[in-house]
Amino acid sequence: MARAAEVSVMTVSYTYARPERVSEQTRARVREAAERLGYPGPHPGARSLRRGRAGSLGVILGEHLTYAFEDPQAARFLAGVAEVCAGHGLGLTIVPVTGAPGDVDRVAEAAVDGFVVWTTSDDDPVVDAVAATGLPAVVHGGPRRDDLSFVAVDDRAAARAVASAAFAGAHRPMVLSFPLDRARAAGVHRALDPATASFRVTRQRLRGFRDAWAETGGPWSRVRVAVCSRNSAREAERLAADLLAGPDVPDAVAAMSDELALGLLRTAGRMGLAVPGDLAVTGWDDTDAAAAADLTTVAQSLRDQGARCARLVLDEESGGGPVEWRVVQRGSTRRP
Repeated sequence: MARAAEVSVMTVSYTYARPERVSEQTRARVREAAERLGYPGPHPGARSLRRGRAGSLGVILGEHLTYAFEDPQAARFLAGVAEVCAGHGLGLTIVPVTGAPGDVDRVAEAAVDGFVVWTTSDDDPVVDAVAATGLPAVVHGGPRRDDLSFVAVDDRAAARAVASAAFAGAHRPMVLSFPLDRARAAGVHRALDPATASFRVTRQRLRGFRDAWAETGGPWSRVRVAVCSRNSAREAERLAADLLAGPDVPDAVAAMSDELALGLLRTAGRMGLAVPGDLAVTGWDDTDAAAAADLTTVAQSLRDQGARCARLVLDEESGGGPVEWRVVQRGSTRRP
């Protein structure tokens, strides 16, 4: 390249790496020579090897790739990560995992400078794979490990607080739950032991809901737990058609997300159930749609949590410290 352009090797290097140090006329000569020789420019992989960094932050998404764009809370979380990446001139690499054996290899081969792990189960092997890379990493929501940074709300305390609003005056309470484990089997359970859930978020929220019902003097065995396979309003809407029919119709439902609660509310509306007279409902996340539906919910900022995860990976923030949350009381629940 240098011989073809009749310049020094250093000038060619500066043309691509530090173009401000080369005159416009010389840059044009170098690029003309590159075109004649069919040289596309420095290989990104080679550049990353020389610099010792890839210039990108990896997000391990334990869901189908489209989930990042379909789920509003996942999108907010990723927006927070992306905001920090943009401020540092870094790319964002989404690494989806599907439960297949190749997941571990996909993590090990990811060309990134660190990882943010979206909520997954305690037994997900990708968490060990992330730790084995030796790169900076943080887990959001769970699992919680001593060797990785961690960011999450106090799910148990928040669940207890919002379920206290849901279960006030209730006689037939129900929980609309996230999946229990990576099998993601949907179904309805009674006397469900929260410890059986390998997703930490699901487990802690179940414990909080159980705490709230125990405070009313009711036995946990009376609380049905309807498990959804994913955080989908459509799935909750379909499931609610059976849950809200028959002799054992719930009079209060604590849902683990606004998406699940909103799906339930749509079915309740079609069935002519009054909210909160016939059915009290709570959600989680305080989305824009929750406010429009007058839904009592837990407010948290997943965008802020995503940004916090990214800053931890970049060593701009130390670990620890609570994540803010609060219960927003609206018209979907009865007043105590």
